[in-house]
Amino acid sequence: MKFDRITVEPGKMNGQPCIRGMRLTVWRVLDIVATYKTRERWAADYPDLEEADAEQALRFAANAFDESWLDEAESELAARP
Repeated sequence: MKFDRITVEPGKMNGQPCIRGMRLTVWRVLDIVATYKTRERWAADYPDLEEADAEQALRFAANAFDESWLDEAESELAARP
Protein backbone atom coordinates (compact mmCIF):
# COMPACT_ATOMS: atom_id res chain seq x y z
CA MET A 1 0.00 0.00 0.00
CA LYS A 2 1.26 3.45 -0.88
CA PHE A 3 1.22 6.06 1.87
CA ASP A 4 1.53 9.26 -0.13
CA ARG A 5 0.36 11.49 2.74
CA ILE A 6 2.80 10.06 5.29
CA THR A 7 6.26 11.64 5.38
CA VAL A 8 9.33 10.88 7.45
CA GLU A 9 12.06 13.48 7.75
CA PRO A 10 14.97 12.81 10.14
CA GLY A 11 15.15 16.46 11.25
CA LYS A 12 11.43 16.88 11.85
CA MET A 13 9.56 15.53 14.87
CA ASN A 14 12.49 13.21 15.65
CA GLY A 15 11.88 11.29 12.43
CA GLN A 16 8.39 10.20 13.40
CA PRO A 17 5.87 9.60 10.61
CA CYS A 18 4.00 12.85 9.93
CA ILE A 19 1.15 14.02 7.75
CA ARG A 20 2.20 15.73 4.50
CA GLY A 21 5.40 17.19 5.97
CA MET A 22 3.52 19.04 8.69
CA ARG A 23 4.54 18.86 12.32
CA LEU A 24 1.56 16.63 12.93
CA THR A 25 2.50 13.03 13.66
CA VAL A 26 0.48 10.02 12.64
CA TRP A 27 0.15 9.15 16.32
CA ARG A 28 -1.32 12.59 17.08
CA VAL A 29 -3.82 12.17 14.25
CA LEU A 30 -4.88 8.82 15.72
CA ASP A 31 -5.41 10.56 19.06
CA ILE A 32 -7.44 13.31 17.38
CA VAL A 33 -9.67 10.81 15.59
CA ALA A 34 -10.19 8.86 18.82
CA THR A 35 -10.90 11.97 20.90
CA TYR A 36 -13.16 14.04 18.68
CA LYS A 37 -16.61 12.64 17.98
CA THR A 38 -17.00 14.12 14.50
CA ARG A 39 -14.84 15.40 11.68
CA GLU A 40 -16.47 18.80 12.03
CA ARG A 41 -15.21 19.09 15.61
CA TRP A 42 -11.59 18.19 14.84
CA ALA A 43 -11.62 20.31 11.69
CA ALA A 44 -12.31 23.39 13.79
CA ASP A 45 -9.14 22.78 15.84
CA TYR A 46 -7.03 21.31 12.99
CA PRO A 47 -8.14 23.07 9.79
CA ASP A 48 -5.13 21.81 7.78
CA LEU A 49 -5.91 18.18 8.59
CA GLU A 50 -7.95 16.62 5.79
CA GLU A 51 -10.20 13.62 6.06
CA ALA A 52 -7.93 11.74 3.65
CA ASP A 53 -5.03 12.41 6.06
CA ALA A 54 -6.96 10.82 8.93
CA GLU A 55 -7.93 7.83 6.80
CA GLN A 56 -4.35 7.24 5.71
CA ALA A 57 -3.09 7.61 9.30
CA LEU A 58 -5.51 4.88 10.34
CA ARG A 59 -4.39 2.61 7.50
CA PHE A 60 -0.72 3.32 8.34
CA ALA A 61 -1.29 2.36 11.97
CA ALA A 62 -3.19 -0.78 11.02
CA ASN A 63 -0.37 -1.73 8.68
CA ALA A 64 2.12 -1.32 11.54
CA PHE A 65 0.32 -4.05 13.48
CA ASP A 66 0.93 -6.85 11.05
CA GLU A 67 0.36 -10.48 11.84
CA SER A 68 3.94 -11.10 12.98
CA TRP A 69 3.48 -8.52 15.72
CA LEU A 70 0.23 -10.16 16.78
CA ASP A 71 1.91 -13.57 16.86
CA GLU A 72 4.58 -12.19 19.21
CA ALA A 73 1.96 -10.57 21.46
CA GLU A 74 -0.05 -13.81 21.66
CA SER A 75 3.10 -15.74 22.57
CA GLU A 76 3.94 -13.29 25.35
CA LEU A 77 0.40 -13.43 26.73
CA ALA A 78 0.39 -17.24 26.65
CA ALA A 79 3.69 -17.33 28.57
CA ARG A 80 2.33 -15.27 31.46
CA PRO A 81 1.35 -17.16 34.61
